[in-house]
Amino acid sequence: MVTIRLARGGAKKRPFYHVVVADKRAKRDGRNIERLGYFNPLAEGGDDRLRLDMERLAYWQNQGAQLTDRVKSLLKEWRKMQSAQQEA
Repeated sequence: MVTIRLARGGAKKRPFYHVVVADKRAKRDGRNIERLGYFNPLAEGGDDRLRLDMERLAYWQNQGAQLTDRVKSLLKEWRKMQSAQQEA
């Protein structure tokens, strides 16, 4: 089974996550199929906190990939950000 999940990067005490498509059996930071975006929980100023390639995300969901709970909540947050930007 294929999942869309977070792979941790960054340094000690400075996390940075890539949103990746990976086999469910692969290690958290191990082999992935495709990188769909990133999540930076410590973003400051003009830095992007979250970036996703929605076309590829939709493609993988149509192929049967399952989202982890954290990625589901990030997707919800991303949609709120996009609607707020369109209203402004």
